[in-house]
Amino acid sequence: MRYLPHTEADRQAMLAAIGVDTIDDLYKDVPPSARTNRPLEGLPPHKGELEVERIMAGLAGRNVAAGSVPSFLGAGAYRHHIPATVDYLIQRGEFLTAYTPYQPEVSQGTLHYLYEFQTQVALLTGMDVANASMYDGATACAEAVMMANRVTRRGKAVLSGGLHPHYRATTRNLVHFTGHELVECPADPEGTEDLAARIDEQTSCVVVQTPSVFGHPRDLRALAEACHDKGALLVVAVAEVVSLGLIEPPGAMGADIVVGEGQSLGNPLNFGGPYVGLFATRDKLVRQMPGRLTGQTVDAEGRRGYVLTLSTREQHIRRDKATSNICTNSGLCALAFTIHLSLLGEAGFTRLAELNHATACRLADTLSGVEGATVLNDGFFNEFTVRLSRPAVEVVDRLAERGILAGVPASRLWGEGEGVDDLLLVAATETNTDEDIAAYAAALEEVLR
Repeated sequence: MRYLPHTEADRQAMLAAIGVDTIDDLYKDVPPSARTNRPLEGLPPHKGELEVERIMAGLAGRNVAAGSVPSFLGAGAYRHHIPATVDYLIQRGEFLTAYTPYQPEVSQGTLHYLYEFQTQVALLTGMDVANASMYDGATACAEAVMMANRVTRRGKAVLSGGLHPHYRATTRNLVHFTGHELVECPADPEGTEDLAARIDEQTSCVVVQTPSVFGHPRDLRALAEACHDKGALLVVAVAEVVSLGLIEPPGAMGADIVVGEGQSLGNPLNFGGPYVGLFATRDKLVRQMPGRLTGQTVDAEGRRGYVLTLSTREQHIRRDKATSNICTNSGLCALAFTIHLSLLGEAGFTRLAELNHATACRLADTLSGVEGATVLNDGFFNEFTVRLSRPAVEVVDRLAERGILAGVPASRLWGEGEGVDDLLLVAATETNTDEDIAAYAAALEEVLR
């Protein structure tokens, strides 16, 4: 909001209605250690509107946009080319709203595109049914664990060491308040963990990512069989939806629930959001699926129409049967996803995946020739892990000074002291050129010398 119209009297009236004396009282639940007791650096206490705009523009100018320099960032957020048609269509008056529909009387146009979105997600993941989107991939993952607990009536989930740490943290945060148990496997940069050995009769699900956060694609058939033999579900996370243009869909390998992040299609990086979570499952589990489900029907005159056929919120069903969830996603993001994928078509989507993989192969081959850099992956899609002869954070900072965004240090996701300080997650997409790759290799060689 660029303009705040509230007067001091307005603020006092709102505080009185809430039942507190000061604005500071609103933050009493925030631990003192998490509060700042000094002015924010670079922000003066008071300026006029024009001065504030100049200061904020100066601060924004210190950011390095991924599209302005060679960028090899990934780790769950990927830069792809978005056709101009996507923005044109989502900005039409019929669509331009951030509202996520819950009510059954929502417009036919919105229900129609959500139905198409669900169909696309189900086809991509190889599953029977998909919902009308979630908040993002991480919250979809957390909701999948909660769903598995409901379905199996068990309370222990096993999280792979190749699952993105943000997905792990979000799941951990949600189950903390339900009393369920998480078994979190250590980081698995080599892709050699044995998840089947961790399954027992109390396990509700195993959550595994493919390709993993370290870039390893996984054949999930044996793991799915091991889960089902013990009565557990297999939850598969896909952080890079474009990979499904080449890699066999999780549903074909026995997954019971598939979650993912759809940002790569239609949605720019945009400083971390808003994104669009994907959630798909088997027909037999649909009653426990969170979110909304749009269905197709015919009216009294035989004309095709769309309705909300499943809404698992307290407003719609008995409270004890509700599966309310973190599902409020900007509907515009799901629309952008649907339009982008529709423009690509099946052949175009496969071609996009091929371009990503080919670019990543060229990058991996080039970096493998740099002394002090070792690619750990035997196979990958568009992202892989490089072991460096120096701490990855230091290397990334020095390359950033040279105008190259070299990737994401694993320690920024897992934390220092977890045995990943020398690991760098590197991604390449169709937006990276041969010149970008050559510049990266030359700069990396100089830094590691």
